[in-house]
Amino acid sequence: MALPPAFTPKLITAFREGYTAARLRADAMAGLTVAIVALPLSMALAIASGASPDKGLVTAVVAGFFISILGGSRVQVGGPTGAFVVVIAGVIAQHGYSGLVLATILAGIILIVAGYARLGQLMRFVPMPVVTGFTAGIAVIIASSQIGDFLGLQAGEVPAEFLGKWEAYLSAIGTTNWFALAVGAGSLAVILLLKRINPKLPGYLIAIAVASLAVLLFGLPVETVGARFPDMPTSLPMPEMPSFTLPMLRDVLPSAFTIAFLAGIEALLSAVVADGMTGYKHRPNQELVGQGVANLASALFGGLPATGAIARTATNIRAGAQTPMAGIFHSFALLVVLLVAGGLVAYVPMPALAAILLIVAWGMSEVERFRMLLRMDVGERTLLLLTFGLTVLVDLTVAIGVGVTLASLLFMARMANATGVLAEDQSVEDPSQRAALPQGVEVFRIAGPMFFGVAGDMLDTLTRIGQVPRAVILRLDRAPYMDSSGLSVLETFVRQAKERGTRVILCDMRPQVWETLAKAEPRFAGAERVKSLEAAIARIERAAAD
Repeated sequence: MALPPAFTPKLITAFREGYTAARLRADAMAGLTVAIVALPLSMALAIASGASPDKGLVTAVVAGFFISILGGSRVQVGGPTGAFVVVIAGVIAQHGYSGLVLATILAGIILIVAGYARLGQLMRFVPMPVVTGFTAGIAVIIASSQIGDFLGLQAGEVPAEFLGKWEAYLSAIGTTNWFALAVGAGSLAVILLLKRINPKLPGYLIAIAVASLAVLLFGLPVETVGARFPDMPTSLPMPEMPSFTLPMLRDVLPSAFTIAFLAGIEALLSAVVADGMTGYKHRPNQELVGQGVANLASALFGGLPATGAIARTATNIRAGAQTPMAGIFHSFALLVVLLVAGGLVAYVPMPALAAILLIVAWGMSEVERFRMLLRMDVGERTLLLLTFGLTVLVDLTVAIGVGVTLASLLFMARMANATGVLAEDQSVEDPSQRAALPQGVEVFRIAGPMFFGVAGDMLDTLTRIGQVPRAVILRLDRAPYMDSSGLSVLETFVRQAKERGTRVILCDMRPQVWETLAKAEPRFAGAERVKSLEAAIARIERAAAD
C-alpha cells in the first residue's frame, strides 16, 4: 500500500525522481563535510550535557541515520544539539542516565503520535519571541557551563543552577590553570581565524587537532577527555531496552514532553531554514515521525535525544547535498571514526571542547534577532525577556509554558483591538488590479493581521506563484497588525524572491506595520516601501524605462 504524500519520507521521493551517479558523488562529499563538523561538536555537546563523549557520537550515528531515512526534509542533518543540554543535564542529575534513556524513548513515542496526529503544523504557533527567548537563555546556560573547563578551575561539584554555578566559579577563580586558559583561548582564536579566512575549512576539527598535539608534545598539565572519562567505550553498543518502574516512568514524563517539544520545534525550524536555502518544501508531520523513530533508536543504543541541527543542515546544503543520502553518508563516516579512531578522542583537551561550545552558544544566542525584538512593542519585549529570564534562572519547561500562555493572552488582546478594522475579504490575491499591471508584475493583498498563527500560511500562499514574476507588490492596507513572527516570514519571502530575481515592493501600510518594519532595519533592507499602489507601479515603470 502506497504511503500518503504527507507521510512519505523524502528519501523515497528522491529515489523516485531518479538517483544518479552525480547525485551520489555530491551527497557523499556533503556527508563527509558535515561529519567533519559534527565529530567534535557531538562530543562537546555530550560532555556539556553530563554524559561521556562517545554518547554524542552514538547519537549522531544512530539518530542521524534514521532522521535522514525517515524524515520529511530533503537535506536535514540530525544529531545532538545545544537545545537539549540543559534538559539532559537535569534529567541525568535527577534520575541518572537510565532515566534519560527512558525519557528519550517516551519523547520518541510522543513525536511519532504527534506526527501521525498531524500536529506538525501546530509548531508554528510558538511565536518568535518565545523561541528566541528560550534559545538565547539556553545559549547563556551552555556558555556558563563551560567556564570551569575553559579556565581549568578546581571548583569541585558545581551546582546546576545558574547563580550557584557562577558563585562556585568566583569562589574558585584563584585556582585558574593558565595552561588550560591558553589552550582554550588558542582553540577559540583558531576557530574564529579560520571562520574569517576560509569558512569552508573544518575549524572545530583543526582547533581540536592543534590543541591535542600541543598538550601531548609539550606535556601541558591540562585535563583531557581520557582523564575525565577513563573507561570510555570506542564501539557502537548493542541496542538494549532499559528496565523501569511505573513511578520512574511517571517521574520522567514531564521531561519527555519537554524533549519532544524541543525536538519538534528545532527540527521544524531547521527544515524551514533548509527550505529557504534550497527552494524545496518539507513535510512537517513526516518530519516529526522521523524524529520520533530517531529518538527511539538513539535511546535503545544508549544515545542522547536528537533533533535536526540547523548549523549542520546549513553546512550540508552549502557542501552540495542533493538528497537525504548526504545525512546517511554523514552517519556512516562518524561510525567509521568511532570504530577505527575512537581511542584518539582520549587525547582531546577539555578546554578545546569548551572553546567549541562557547562558539556554539554565541551562534545560538541570535544576538541580532534578540536586539531587533527589543525594538518591538512592549508586549513582544516582555515576552522575550520573560522567556529568557525564566530559562536562565528558573527552568526551561516553566519558561516555555509561561511564554506560550502569555503569547496567547497577548494575541487575544490584540485581536480584540483589531476586530473593528478587519476586512471581510480574506483572500490574499487582489485580481482586480491585474488588467492595469505592467507585464511580469503581480499584486497581492494581505488581509488580516500578520501574526505568528498565520505566518506559515501566508508564506505558503505567497510562494505559490506559478511563473516567477519580475516584481511583486504586496498591499498591506488590510493588515492591521504585524508581530515579529509575521515579520520573520515576510523577511524570508523577500529573501527568497530576491534569490529568484524578483523585486518586492510593500505599499499601503498602516502605521503599526510601517513602524514594525522600520524597527527591524537593517535586517529588512531587501524590500522597497512606498505609500500607495500607484507609487509602486510608477516606480516599476520608471525602472523599466531606464
